[in-house]
Order: sequence, then structure tokens, then C-alpha cells
Amino acid sequence: MGVKDSLRAFVRRWGWRTVGLVVTGVGLYVVMPSLLTMLGAWPQLARVEPRWFVVLALLETGSLAGLWWLTRIALSPGHGGEGEGDGVGWGSAATAQLAGNAASKVIPGGAAVGGVVQGRVLVTAGQKTGAVVSALTASNLLTTAVLLLLPVLTIPALIIGPPPARQLQLGLVVSLVIAVVIVAIGVIALTWPVAVAATGRVIGRAAHLVRRSWSADRVAEGLMAQRDRIAAAFAGQWYRAVFAAAVNRMFDYAALVAALVAFGAHARPAEVLLAYVVAQALAFVPITPGGLGFVDAGLTALLVVIGIPTDTAVIGTLLYRLFSFWLPIPVGVLAWAGWRIGSSRLRPPSTSSEP
Repeated sequence: MGVKDSLRAFVRRWGWRTVGLVVTGVGLYVVMPSLLTMLGAWPQLARVEPRWFVVLALLETGSLAGLWWLTRIALSPGHGGEGEGDGVGWGSAATAQLAGNAASKVIPGGAAVGGVVQGRVLVTAGQKTGAVVSALTASNLLTTAVLLLLPVLTIPALIIGPPPARQLQLGLVVSLVIAVVIVAIGVIALTWPVAVAATGRVIGRAAHLVRRSWSADRVAEGLMAQRDRIAAAFAGQWYRAVFAAAVNRMFDYAALVAALVAFGAHARPAEVLLAYVVAQALAFVPITPGGLGFVDAGLTALLVVIGIPTDTAVIGTLLYRLFSFWLPIPVGVLAWAGWRIGSSRLRPPSTSSEP
């Protein structure tokens, strides 16, 4: 019995990890040709004017700062369901997010591991475990909701037609306008539950046509449950929370626009936004860490579909992913290493008791 129990424990511990590694390997094998094609365009980055590197660095830093701000809001005193606390500083919030982000991009099934790393850093910084879990869950729900809202806001722009294709630079202005609209819709959703329930019923009726097990009431109840969870986590600070989530998404979209403008691409900002949303959705596919390869190939293909030349789409995607995916990894590793060193210094030395 001891051998059988040990074998079962071994299978439980390593079985799913082995399956995950195999799936990741297969996924990387599938996307490797397109990934190599994109990385082969690396020398073309020399064509980029230095100012665009500064612009992308600032935009992606602003996008990450939105997540740090969101974490601080969720863990501010009186939030998270754990009573009063001291809140979390910008340094701790940034270190936790950067370390978790790096883990999620280099480890198979990294989304869960990244959340654990981020939570552990925050707990070490003095936050209560329950508050951290609630805060991270609500933050993820809110940023995902903002992402899902973007296609709905894109439809009117696609129907209307303007701005002209040669004014992709207006995408930087479009990102600000959409951010304001997101804040308005988010605050309405958090302060007017009736609107959320009505929206859920409409979605439920449409989904029922495709999947009979889904009903209007069921979808409405599920949407209301998520809404209540977000509202509880950010009670009294809804404006700031929604604005922080909008900042995260729209600065990231603006970085993609800047990467394309840097190579003289011509496209409608609304179409680029739609390509951005689909590419971000591909990042949720848990086959490769951080959607590596799938996001790159998907975004490149979508940019070609909306009329951007293949060479420009490839190098534009590479420049965007350089700042949104690759560079945050070493920064996150350094943040994690600094946290480990700092926490080890703060840990009290062990003392042996006298016999």
C-alpha cells in the first residue's frame, strides 16, 4: 500500500505538470515558424528612430502603472473584506506585478503561477492573504471586462468609417476618448445594477440561440455576481478603479499604434483596436506561456487582414511585443530577485533554544 500511495502522490504531483509541458512543447512547435519569421526581422529595428523607443517605453510603463494603481486601490485601507489595513505602497505593488508578470510569461500554465508569485510578494509586504486574493481576483475581472468591452466600442467606429486610413496617429487620441467612455460605462455598471442585469438578459437571449443550456436569467445572474464582486472590492473608489483599468488597456493599445506609426503604417485606428483585442484574447490561451507565438502570429495576421503590408505588420508586431512582452521579463526577474534579497534580510534569524 505504501508503494501504491507513493505512486499516486507522484502522479498527482507530476502528471498534470508533464501534460502541461507536453502541450506547451506542441504549441511552441506549431507557432515556431511564424515566431522565427518575426524574430528574423530583428535587424530592421535599426530603422526605428530613437524617439519611438522612448514613446513605447513610456506608454508601456503607463500601462503597467495602471495595474499597480488598481492593486493599490483594491488593497487600500478598509477594502478587501479583511478590515482596516495600512494599504500597499507603489513599490510593493509594482514589484509584485512585475514579478508575477515575468513568472506568467516564462512558466507553462504561468497565469496561475504568476498570480501566486504576485500574491506572495504582497503578503510579504504586510497584506492579509484574504485581502490579496480578493483584490487580485477583482482586478483581473475588471481588466478582463474592459477588454471585452472594447469590441463593442469599436463597432460604431467601424460603421461610421472615419478617420481616414492615413491618420493612424489619431489612434493615440482615440485611446483617450475610449478611455473616457470606458470610465463612464464602468461607473454606470457599478452604480446601476439594473443596467447590468438587463444587459445580461440580452446577452443570455442571444447566447441561448447557440447554446440551449444558457438562459437569459442564468447569464444575468452570473454577470451580476461578477459585478457585485468587483463593486465590493472597489467600494467607494469605482471611478478610480475603472480609470486605472482603462489606463492599463488603452496605453497598451496606444503602444501598438505607436509601433505601427514608427514604420509608416496606414490603417484605421478602429481596425487596429479590433486586431489588438483579438490578439489580447489569444494571450488567454493556456498553451504557451503568455500566449507566446500565438499572440505574435495572430496579431501579425490580423494587421495584414486590415491592409497593412506583411513586412510592416511583422516588424511592427515585433517592436510592440518587444516592449509589451520581452522587456518586462528581465525587469520582473530583477524585481523578484530584489524582493527575495530584501525579504531574506528582513527575516529574523533563527535561534536555537538551550537544552
